[in-house]
Amino acid sequence: MDDLSDDAKIELIESNLQETIGGHVIRDVIKKQKRPLVIYWGTATTGRPHVAYFVPIVKLADFLRAGCVVKILLADVHGFLDNLKAPITLVEYRAKYYKYVIMALLKAVGVPIERLEFVLGSSYQRSPEYVMDLYRMMTVVTERDAKKAGAEVVKQVESPFVSGLIYPLMQALDEEYLKVDCQFGGVDQRRIFALATEQMPKLNFKPRAHLMNAMVPGLAGGKMSSSDPDSKIDVLDNPEVVRKKLKKAYAVAKEVEGNGIIGFVEHVLLPVSRLKFGEKGRFVVEKREGEGEPLIYEDIESLKEDYKADKVTPQLLKPAVAKQLIALLEPIQTEFNASAEWQDIEKAAYPPPEASGKKAKRVKDKGSKHPASTKGVEAKPDGHVEGELKDVVSLGTGAEAQLENLDIEVNEK
Repeated sequence: MDDLSDDAKIELIESNLQETIGGHVIRDVIKKQKRPLVIYWGTATTGRPHVAYFVPIVKLADFLRAGCVVKILLADVHGFLDNLKAPITLVEYRAKYYKYVIMALLKAVGVPIERLEFVLGSSYQRSPEYVMDLYRMMTVVTERDAKKAGAEVVKQVESPFVSGLIYPLMQALDEEYLKVDCQFGGVDQRRIFALATEQMPKLNFKPRAHLMNAMVPGLAGGKMSSSDPDSKIDVLDNPEVVRKKLKKAYAVAKEVEGNGIIGFVEHVLLPVSRLKFGEKGRFVVEKREGEGEPLIYEDIESLKEDYKADKVTPQLLKPAVAKQLIALLEPIQTEFNASAEWQDIEKAAYPPPEASGKKAKRVKDKGSKHPASTKGVEAKPDGHVEGELKDVVSLGTGAEAQLENLDIEVNEK
């Protein structure tokens, strides 16, 4: 923004990040070229977006406050390439669904969406120029480097598809086609960012800066993933589901490392609170009845210290997180419930699974000649049969008689 100095803009852009690569690019654009930094953040349109999406959303707010131009890439082709996480028949609908969700998340934290640009990956990634540049990149990147770059992002399977090798190459190439100075993503993207930094100049494309935020641990450990329902809370999960998932979440008493609940407070609830209420955020932990006043935290370190000291237990922390998360999700879910178009897109993007349960046992028509359908018919040692249906099942006692009973058309030559 115009009221911020160049140094203040750079400080805001690089604040609360886990890592920055190519910071000199940012300084060159802001201090020497005297123009807004152009940044893109991409998301593959695969599983349902979850609450960890608030992490990049909060950072996008910082970029906008610093006067940056922000582009959001809805990476529909990437979603299809990543081990078919998004079937080609659903890609279009999922991209539209993601746009609805991301806009609602931005509005929920007070970010003006009119200052953003949404770009659909397939709108330019199928052009002859892009495809030819992708071919060019394939001639300079080894199979080993492509596989290594996508290891933490592309789904790893026993027999990987070639599409998983193309994924990181396209993500690097997107920087040129989106005409940006900087790419922003999670720290799990680091190897792809390193690939872009190393390989893009080989195609005579300028190197970009790369900004990385920390990853929010999932509810069961590991990172929170759109494709793993047990690790995440969806933005449309109702209050009862949110409470149930948080109650089951992994959170060892006195341990803050790898604690998804603490991580969520640090990277989502406190930053969102700061956006809403000013420089100091607020996270409130209610004590049990008769145990004293609520505990109010304005920084994560104080909460971590109290958690390590067992002053804040998992039994106190989880309900506190649930209460504030439910309040954060409420306007998003209200908007969803009021939009018939959004609801239709959601149904088309994520059709309900087929009804589970055992299939009805099919009664096989065995025919009148099947042994099971000829009770009361007795076979004799010489091959003839006796009984009520003997004329139906009998093939006779000789080869001639058997051939006459078989319905076979013989063509004479």
